[in-house]
Amino acid sequence: MLITIDPASPQPLADQVAASVRAALASGTAAPGDRLPSARNVAATLGINLHTVLRGYQQLRDEGLVELRRGRTAVIAGTADRFRLRLAEAAEEFARAALHAGASEEEALAAAREALLALRG
Repeated sequence: MLITIDPASPQPLADQVAASVRAALASGTAAPGDRLPSARNVAATLGINLHTVLRGYQQLRDEGLVELRRGRTAVIAGTADRFRLRLAEAAEEFARAALHAGASEEEALAAAREALLALRG
C-alpha cells in the first residue's frame, strides 16, 4: 500500500497519513487483513518523523479501522468493510440529494469538493 502526503497542505501530516489509508480502503486497494507498511518504513520513505506516522496509525486504530500489534505491524481490521459501506451509503445519499436538487454531475462533484475542503479547514 502506498501512503502519500502533501507537505504543502495545511492538514497535519498524521491526519494525511490516516486519510491516505482511508482512501485506499474506500477505493478497494486495501482490504481487511492487509498489512500496512511499517511506521519506520513510511517515515523514512516520506521523510517525516516516526511519531507522526504512529499518530496517523493510532487515529485509524481509534476509528476501529486498524489493529496495532506490538512488535509487528498494523493490520487493517475486519471492521474496515463497514467503513467502505458507510462511505458508499453516504455517497449514495449525497447523489440522491444532488439529483433531487437538479444539480449536474460537475456541480455535485464541485459541491462535494468544497465541503471536504471546508471541513479540512
